[in-house]
Amino acid sequence: MSPTSPAPELGVLGAGRMGLRLAAMFARAGRRVVLGSRDPERAARLTAALGLPGLTPGSYADAARAGAVLPAVFIRDGLFDLLGAFAADLKGKLLIDISNPFNADYSDYITPWDSSGAEEMQKRFPRARVVGAYKHVYWEVFDEPLFEGTPSDVLVVGDDEDAKRAFLALAEGTPFRYLDAGPLINARTVERLTLITGRLGRQMGYYPRMNWRLLGEAWQEGRKGPAAPV
Repeated sequence: MSPTSPAPELGVLGAGRMGLRLAAMFARAGRRVVLGSRDPERAARLTAALGLPGLTPGSYADAARAGAVLPAVFIRDGLFDLLGAFAADLKGKLLIDISNPFNADYSDYITPWDSSGAEEMQKRFPRARVVGAYKHVYWEVFDEPLFEGTPSDVLVVGDDEDAKRAFLALAEGTPFRYLDAGPLINARTVERLTLITGRLGRQMGYYPRMNWRLLGEAWQEGRKGPAAPV
Protein backbone atom coordinates (compact mmCIF):
# COMPACT_ATOMS: atom_id res chain seq x y z
CA MET A 1 0.00 0.00 0.00
CA SER A 2 1.17 3.54 -0.63
CA PRO A 3 -0.49 6.80 0.32
CA THR A 4 -1.66 8.78 -2.70
CA SER A 5 -3.95 11.54 -1.41
CA PRO A 6 -3.56 14.49 0.98
CA ALA A 7 -4.12 13.68 4.63
CA PRO A 8 -7.30 15.09 6.19
CA GLU A 9 -7.56 16.70 9.60
CA LEU A 10 -7.88 14.01 12.27
CA GLY A 11 -10.33 14.12 15.14
CA VAL A 12 -9.47 11.93 18.13
CA LEU A 13 -12.38 11.21 20.47
CA GLY A 14 -10.99 10.45 23.90
CA ALA A 15 -8.07 11.97 25.80
CA GLY A 16 -7.01 8.90 27.78
CA ARG A 17 -3.67 7.16 27.53
CA MET A 18 -4.25 5.91 23.97
CA GLY A 19 -6.12 8.89 22.58
CA LEU A 20 -3.61 11.44 23.85
CA ARG A 21 -0.62 9.49 22.57
CA LEU A 22 -2.14 8.89 19.14
CA ALA A 23 -3.12 12.53 18.81
CA ALA A 24 0.44 13.57 19.70
CA MET A 25 1.96 11.05 17.28
CA PHE A 26 -0.08 12.29 14.35
CA ALA A 27 0.65 15.91 15.26
CA ARG A 28 4.39 15.19 15.36
CA ALA A 29 4.04 13.71 11.87
CA GLY A 30 2.70 17.05 10.65
CA ARG A 31 -1.01 16.33 10.75
CA ARG A 32 -3.67 18.71 12.00
CA VAL A 33 -5.32 17.01 14.97
CA VAL A 34 -8.27 17.86 17.22
CA LEU A 35 -8.07 16.16 20.61
CA GLY A 36 -11.71 15.81 21.63
CA SER A 37 -12.75 15.16 25.21
CA ARG A 38 -16.01 15.16 27.14
CA ASP A 39 -14.14 17.75 29.24
CA PRO A 40 -12.75 20.27 26.73
CA GLU A 41 -10.93 22.12 29.51
CA ARG A 42 -8.95 18.97 30.26
CA ALA A 43 -8.15 18.61 26.57
CA ALA A 44 -6.93 22.22 26.58
CA ARG A 45 -4.60 21.55 29.53
CA LEU A 46 -3.20 18.43 27.87
CA THR A 47 -2.56 20.03 24.50
CA ALA A 48 -1.00 23.10 26.14
CA ALA A 49 1.39 20.86 28.07
CA LEU A 50 2.45 19.10 24.86
CA GLY A 51 2.84 22.32 22.88
CA LEU A 52 2.72 20.58 19.51
CA PRO A 53 1.97 22.60 16.37
CA GLY A 54 -1.22 21.41 14.74
CA LEU A 55 -2.66 19.85 17.91
CA THR A 56 -5.73 21.68 19.19
CA PRO A 57 -8.22 20.85 21.96
CA GLY A 58 -11.95 20.51 21.62
CA SER A 59 -15.09 18.61 22.49
CA TYR A 60 -16.22 15.27 21.13
CA ALA A 61 -18.38 17.18 18.66
CA ASP A 62 -15.38 19.20 17.46
CA ALA A 63 -13.39 16.01 16.86
CA ALA A 64 -16.30 14.31 15.07
CA ARG A 65 -16.41 17.16 12.54
CA ALA A 66 -12.82 16.50 11.39
CA GLY A 67 -12.16 14.90 8.01
CA ALA A 68 -11.10 11.60 9.62
CA VAL A 69 -12.20 10.30 13.01
CA LEU A 70 -10.36 8.07 15.48
CA PRO A 71 -12.34 7.11 18.60
CA ALA A 72 -10.22 6.02 21.56
CA VAL A 73 -12.96 4.54 23.75
CA PHE A 74 -13.70 0.91 24.65
CA ILE A 75 -16.85 -0.73 23.29
CA ARG A 76 -17.68 -1.78 26.85
CA ASP A 77 -17.54 1.90 27.88
CA GLY A 78 -20.11 3.03 25.34
CA LEU A 79 -18.13 3.56 22.14
CA PHE A 80 -21.07 2.88 19.81
CA ASP A 81 -23.43 5.10 21.78
CA LEU A 82 -20.86 7.89 21.70
CA LEU A 83 -20.41 7.63 17.94
CA GLY A 84 -24.16 7.31 17.46
CA ALA A 85 -24.57 10.88 18.65
CA PHE A 86 -22.42 11.98 15.69
CA ALA A 87 -23.58 9.48 13.06
CA ALA A 88 -24.43 12.21 10.57
CA ASP A 89 -20.90 13.60 10.88
CA LEU A 90 -19.38 10.22 9.98
CA LYS A 91 -20.98 9.88 6.56
CA GLY A 92 -18.30 9.15 3.95
CA LYS A 93 -15.46 9.68 6.42
CA LEU A 94 -12.48 7.55 7.30
CA LEU A 95 -13.28 6.01 10.70
CA ILE A 96 -10.20 4.46 12.31
CA ASP A 97 -11.00 1.64 14.74
CA ILE A 98 -8.24 0.99 17.28
CA SER A 99 -10.35 -0.77 19.89
CA ASN A 100 -10.15 -4.32 21.11
CA PRO A 101 -13.52 -5.45 22.51
CA PHE A 102 -12.25 -6.47 25.96
CA ASN A 103 -14.57 -7.45 28.77
CA ALA A 104 -14.28 -5.82 32.18
CA ASP A 105 -11.34 -7.92 33.42
CA TYR A 106 -9.53 -8.20 30.05
CA SER A 107 -9.86 -12.00 30.07
CA ASP A 108 -11.94 -12.25 26.88
CA TYR A 109 -13.84 -10.27 24.28
CA ILE A 110 -17.47 -9.24 24.33
CA THR A 111 -17.92 -9.80 20.58
CA PRO A 112 -18.91 -13.25 19.27
CA TRP A 113 -16.38 -15.43 17.45
CA ASP A 114 -18.01 -14.73 14.09
CA SER A 115 -17.55 -10.99 14.37
CA SER A 116 -15.10 -8.34 15.57
CA GLY A 117 -15.14 -4.86 17.00
CA ALA A 118 -14.25 -3.40 13.61
CA GLU A 119 -17.06 -5.28 11.85
CA GLU A 120 -19.57 -4.26 14.50
CA MET A 121 -18.53 -0.64 14.03
CA GLN A 122 -19.03 -0.90 10.26
CA LYS A 123 -22.47 -2.49 10.75
CA ARG A 124 -23.58 0.30 13.03
CA PHE A 125 -22.14 3.07 10.86
CA PRO A 126 -22.48 1.75 7.31
CA ARG A 127 -21.95 5.16 5.72
CA ALA A 128 -18.51 5.52 7.32
CA ARG A 129 -15.39 3.91 5.86
CA VAL A 130 -13.97 1.80 8.69
CA VAL A 131 -10.28 0.86 8.80
CA GLY A 132 -8.85 -1.12 11.72
CA ALA A 133 -5.33 -0.30 12.98
CA TYR A 134 -3.11 -0.13 16.10
CA LYS A 135 -4.90 -3.04 17.75
CA HIS A 136 -1.64 -4.60 19.01
CA VAL A 137 0.16 -1.38 19.95
CA TYR A 138 0.14 -0.77 23.69
CA TRP A 139 0.27 2.79 25.00
CA GLU A 140 3.90 2.75 26.18
CA VAL A 141 5.12 2.00 22.66
CA PHE A 142 4.01 5.46 21.53
CA ASP A 143 6.36 7.00 24.11
CA GLU A 144 9.36 5.10 22.72
CA PRO A 145 8.21 3.59 19.42
CA LEU A 146 11.44 1.98 18.18
CA PHE A 147 12.73 -1.36 19.42
CA GLU A 148 16.55 -1.30 19.22
CA GLY A 149 16.17 1.21 16.42
CA THR A 150 13.61 -0.86 14.50
CA PRO A 151 9.95 0.10 13.97
CA SER A 152 7.30 -2.47 14.79
CA ASP A 153 4.24 -3.33 12.72
CA VAL A 154 0.70 -2.04 12.51
CA LEU A 155 -1.74 -4.41 10.80
CA VAL A 156 -4.32 -2.54 8.72
CA VAL A 157 -7.67 -4.10 7.81
CA GLY A 158 -10.57 -2.74 5.80
CA ASP A 159 -12.92 -3.41 2.90
CA ASP A 160 -12.47 -0.01 1.26
CA GLU A 161 -9.12 0.24 -0.53
CA ASP A 162 -9.46 4.00 -0.93
CA ALA A 163 -10.00 4.29 2.82
CA LYS A 164 -6.85 2.29 3.45
CA ARG A 165 -4.92 4.64 1.18
CA ALA A 166 -6.39 7.63 3.00
CA PHE A 167 -5.33 6.11 6.31
CA LEU A 168 -1.78 5.61 5.05
CA ALA A 169 -1.64 9.21 3.86
CA LEU A 170 -2.65 10.23 7.36
CA ALA A 171 -0.09 7.89 8.96
CA GLU A 172 2.82 8.90 6.72
CA GLY A 173 5.79 9.91 8.84
CA THR A 174 4.70 8.01 11.96
CA PRO A 175 7.24 5.55 13.43
CA PHE A 176 5.66 2.24 12.38
CA ARG A 177 5.69 -0.17 9.47
CA TYR A 178 2.16 -0.56 8.09
CA LEU A 179 1.07 -3.89 6.61
CA ASP A 180 -2.13 -4.53 4.67
CA ALA A 181 -3.74 -7.40 6.59
CA GLY A 182 -6.66 -7.75 4.21
CA PRO A 183 -10.42 -7.21 4.49
CA LEU A 184 -12.32 -6.16 7.58
CA ILE A 185 -13.28 -9.76 8.39
CA ASN A 186 -9.61 -10.33 9.26
CA ALA A 187 -10.09 -8.07 12.26
CA ARG A 188 -11.48 -11.19 13.97
CA THR A 189 -7.99 -12.70 13.90
CA VAL A 190 -6.08 -9.48 14.42
CA GLU A 191 -8.09 -8.56 17.51
CA ARG A 192 -7.97 -11.98 19.10
CA LEU A 193 -4.23 -12.23 18.62
CA THR A 194 -4.01 -9.34 21.08
CA LEU A 195 -5.34 -11.66 23.79
CA ILE A 196 -2.45 -14.06 23.11
CA THR A 197 0.29 -11.45 22.77
CA GLY A 198 -0.94 -9.68 25.90
CA ARG A 199 -0.72 -12.87 27.94
CA LEU A 200 2.72 -13.71 26.55
CA GLY A 201 3.94 -10.18 27.18
CA ARG A 202 2.95 -10.32 30.82
CA GLN A 203 4.49 -13.76 31.14
CA MET A 204 7.80 -12.54 29.72
CA GLY A 205 7.82 -9.21 31.56
CA TYR A 206 7.40 -7.07 28.43
CA TYR A 207 3.93 -5.65 29.06
CA PRO A 208 3.02 -2.90 28.24
CA ARG A 209 6.09 -1.94 26.21
CA MET A 210 5.49 -4.49 23.53
CA ASN A 211 4.42 -4.87 19.93
CA TRP A 212 5.40 -7.23 17.17
CA ARG A 213 7.14 -7.26 13.82
CA LEU A 214 6.68 -9.89 11.16
CA LEU A 215 10.13 -11.35 10.54
CA GLY A 216 11.15 -13.17 7.42
CA GLU A 217 13.71 -13.52 4.70
CA ALA A 218 13.03 -13.27 0.99
CA TRP A 219 13.83 -16.49 -0.83
CA GLN A 220 16.85 -16.41 -3.09
CA GLU A 221 16.23 -16.43 -6.83
CA GLY A 222 16.27 -19.98 -8.13
CA ARG A 223 15.71 -21.56 -4.75
CA LYS A 224 13.77 -24.80 -5.31
CA GLY A 225 12.01 -25.15 -2.00
CA PRO A 226 12.29 -24.76 1.73
CA ALA A 227 15.49 -25.79 3.42
CA ALA A 228 15.67 -29.38 4.59
CA PRO A 229 15.07 -29.83 8.34
CA VAL A 230 18.20 -30.12 10.44
